Amino acid sequence: MPAPATPPGSDEVIDAPEGLHTLVAMFASGVGPRHSRRLNETELRRFYLDPFFTLLGWDVDNSQRAQHEVRHEDRVRIGGRFKAPDYGFYLGHHRKFLVEAKKPSVDIHGDVSPAYQLRRYGWNAKVPLAILTDFEELAVYDCRVRPRPDDAPTVARLLYYRFDDLPARWGDLAALFGRDAVAGGAIERFAGERRRRTGILEVDAAFLLDLERWRDELARNVALRNKDLSLPELNEAVQKTLDRIIFLRICEDRGIEPFAQLQALLNGAKVYPRLADLFRRADARYNSGLFHFYSEKGRAEDEDGWMLGLEVDDGVLKGILRDLYPPRCPYDFAVMPADILGSVYERFLGKTIRLTPAHRAVVEDKPEVRKAGGVFYTPTPIVEAIVERTVGRALAGKAPADVDGSGGKPPLRIVDPACGSGSFLIGAYQYLLDWYRDAYVAAGPLRHKHEVYEVVGAPAAGQDSNGDGNGDDGVVDEIAESAGGPAREWRLTSAAKKRILLTHIFGVDIDRQAVEVTKLSLLLKVLEGETEESLDGGRRRLMQERALPDLGANIQCGNSLIGPAFYQSPDAQLSFADAATEDRINVFDWRSGFPAATRDGGFDVVIGNPPYVRIQTLKEWAPVEVEYYKRRYRSAGKGNYDVYVVFVERGLDLLNARGRLGYILPHKFFNAKYGEPLRALLAGGRHLAEVIHFGDQQVFAGATTYTCLMFLDKGGADHVDFAKVADLSAWQASGEATSGVIPAEKVTPAEWNFVVSRGAGLFERLREMPVKLGDVAERIFQGIKTGADPVFIVRCSERREDEFHVFSRAIGRTVSIESRLLHPLIKGGDSRSYCMAHTDRRIIFPYEVDSNLKINRLTDQELQDRYPQAYDYLSQCKSMLLVRDHGKARGYRWFEYSRNQALDVIHLPKLFTPDLATCASFSVDIAGHVLFTGGVAGGYGIVLKHGESHNFILALLNSTVLDWYVKQSSTQMRGGYYSFEARFIRHLPIRDGDNTTIAYVTRRGQIVTLVDRMLALHRELVAVRSAYDKSTIQRRISSTDDMINTLVYELYDLSDSERALIENQRVRL
Repeated sequence: MPAPATPPGSDEVIDAPEGLHTLVAMFASGVGPRHSRRLNETELRRFYLDPFFTLLGWDVDNSQRAQHEVRHEDRVRIGGRFKAPDYGFYLGHHRKFLVEAKKPSVDIHGDVSPAYQLRRYGWNAKVPLAILTDFEELAVYDCRVRPRPDDAPTVARLLYYRFDDLPARWGDLAALFGRDAVAGGAIERFAGERRRRTGILEVDAAFLLDLERWRDELARNVALRNKDLSLPELNEAVQKTLDRIIFLRICEDRGIEPFAQLQALLNGAKVYPRLADLFRRADARYNSGLFHFYSEKGRAEDEDGWMLGLEVDDGVLKGILRDLYPPRCPYDFAVMPADILGSVYERFLGKTIRLTPAHRAVVEDKPEVRKAGGVFYTPTPIVEAIVERTVGRALAGKAPADVDGSGGKPPLRIVDPACGSGSFLIGAYQYLLDWYRDAYVAAGPLRHKHEVYEVVGAPAAGQDSNGDGNGDDGVVDEIAESAGGPAREWRLTSAAKKRILLTHIFGVDIDRQAVEVTKLSLLLKVLEGETEESLDGGRRRLMQERALPDLGANIQCGNSLIGPAFYQSPDAQLSFADAATEDRINVFDWRSGFPAATRDGGFDVVIGNPPYVRIQTLKEWAPVEVEYYKRRYRSAGKGNYDVYVVFVERGLDLLNARGRLGYILPHKFFNAKYGEPLRALLAGGRHLAEVIHFGDQQVFAGATTYTCLMFLDKGGADHVDFAKVADLSAWQASGEATSGVIPAEKVTPAEWNFVVSRGAGLFERLREMPVKLGDVAERIFQGIKTGADPVFIVRCSERREDEFHVFSRAIGRTVSIESRLLHPLIKGGDSRSYCMAHTDRRIIFPYEVDSNLKINRLTDQELQDRYPQAYDYLSQCKSMLLVRDHGKARGYRWFEYSRNQALDVIHLPKLFTPDLATCASFSVDIAGHVLFTGGVAGGYGIVLKHGESHNFILALLNSTVLDWYVKQSSTQMRGGYYSFEARFIRHLPIRDGDNTTIAYVTRRGQIVTLVDRMLALHRELVAVRSAYDKSTIQRRISSTDDMINTLVYELYDLSDSERALIENQRVRL
């Protein structure tokens, strides 16, 4: 038996409730229904399991809450037959965990089959945890571990208890599966802690690996056998062939297509021609853009019948088909949620096929993906939050006739201008399906018999009333009694689902493959809950009705940011010098693409996750677009902007007068210089309506990106609803955040620092102080940039008279350098409050400083004559120095730094702060001898104006007051770090009192004296060796720090409650 895992929070002792002791005693003594072969699963559930989960806080009978959070008997196909997990536990739309009940006669501990069945379902449904129990035994499984039929029952088992263990282990179970704990994100935290453990391969990761392998094999073979294909044709042929195979295979698992019809192609030769026959049949049946081989009037896109004539080797296709069926296939597409397929395809689209001169296919990352470090799919809770606040807001208080275009008003139109694999459009479509179904039923289903119909019996595998696998909490939720009885539900007709899709959902993407995947995802969503009978029966009744809609007019390919006006721009002639460039730019005309939306003034909702690409990166592969954006868009008018700001402006343009935009995007533009034009645009129109700020919480798995949800109203808003999220799991589970309202007039082109915590009033008062650090500083600057750190930065090993022996990474050995050219070099981590760490790191500074503290550049001859050892060393590294900055440093003074930034101030008396720190860590270099570099591992120097006291300003900057202020206004990073970049510290309020006021002069003098003492104590701390002496000095440092902070509190006139607020958030180094 494996050792029990400890869930988060289980250190707290939780006494088992009396009801649990009663259940255990009843089971052990045989009072009531006995655990014997006569006790069936229904009796087990009624008398033991239902009360057990009720004790954990769940409304098992769904009698207390409107949302049906415990759902019974989801029908599941396992290996060609149906098997039902007994319970699904939900919060809102999200299934949190599963429970499979077995008769007490089943051996939970040792039987292979029950564990495999439950794990296979949970893995495909992407439910992290599942419980297998007969009450006599209880096992918890990690469903993220890929299941295999021959796995022992101990594989992926996290917990195992017998019934008499339950009272003692109640704390563990309540901390993980109790309703309040689940609502607080306990399962997500527990799963996150185990994520890096070996053996975890979630269904999306596994399917992506298979999908990429199939693409590689198919691309190589199609390119080999079809030499006449162009590169775009090859990409299209491979993508669509895989899409069609997967579509038909999914339809098999959902009961829409005959099961194993693709598998039958393994019997015999000429697989592709027979596969093409299936595609033709699908064209006749579904008549959608996915299968479109013959010319038809009224179709938005051209047919692609040429693909039916491809030559593909049998071995390649048979390998793919075998992988899609047991025993090699672990997937159950009837269970797999739509958002899982979307996340797989989003990453799949990050690669493209390239042809070599020999017409061989090579699959590689797209340039934009390679530069961005990967593709990151928007998690479903983020999509739902944006859809709720945009689509939900647009539908609130309305009836179908108000939004479907039938009442004389334009229909509600939703667009994603960078739709990718379609995750936001899928989310919006699902929201509409639920809303329409509930509205029709509430208005009287008999009045809407062409829109809804009633079904008696459980829904299909893992699906809700529309078959999406996510459950739902609408007015017609499935209600099933634990004692049995058929569930009754209302579903939308196929015709209604198609009409809703074509009326409301629109998207654009520059990537042709992404457009095809979005269409595929939406078509699969249309088919959820359908059967072969419902599709074909409906077609027999309506004769000419398509089984699936043609989405060619709804989901279109093009560049959302570049319209026909580009042809009149100076860049046009340059751009279209070759077909590849024209294809990359892919001009899109929104007016002709969506004429009805244009006629009605624009879209009602714009949603999405726009690309995050800095122009430095974009210039490398799309320089023409960069220059065009600068001229076309106000938001791109300043600095090294990121392309997402352009998508914000474009999205705002696409809205009608009543419209709302909802994006997830980085919040860096709130404070960055390049964000000023966008801030001005949004402030000028009072467009900012709501922000959910995630701080340092990471939304995208595998990426470090600091994001927020931003909502804009085209017509303007009189205030901003602002929420700061400190715990992403808690926010996803229950909406936990610190919230407040920001008046619209506070939103200006200046940097955005929104504070809604208890300290909002204090922050505003400090912000309104007239004197800032930037006013008392002559210069706030980044450190030097050598362009060749391994050459210039060395480690000191020994000093001899006027020279140092130093180790060079560039040449891998020790050399001698004149000490006059060597300066101590500190990195950001070397600076602490009032103290710079001593280090053996040195930097060669190939310049001279005269008596007036001016920099003198040396000639080649002067360097050779005055510093021969340094000259000899640098000459050995000359080839490395000449290639810096792509050769820009060639020629005269090759030995200097590649950039001259900070050279005029780096040697002056200065204060220093790391770029990133957990708390204020300002130190001082009065001699000006210490140097530092720029960049993430470096920091910023502060040269004060003449007459300003270094000690006094240093004390203010290191005080708890300004440390707290930075943390309210700065960017928070992972690990508790905050940015102390110039853009944040420049605005720190400096208490500059009246020098004629005795109180101010007295406090200022006391602070300066205490800082002298603090600096001396830090020097002593470095000099002493014994642990006792160090401890004594450290206590004196802490005491002095407290005295300085007390004086600073008085200087800034803080109340006792304001001091307490700051002290509670204090971090000491």
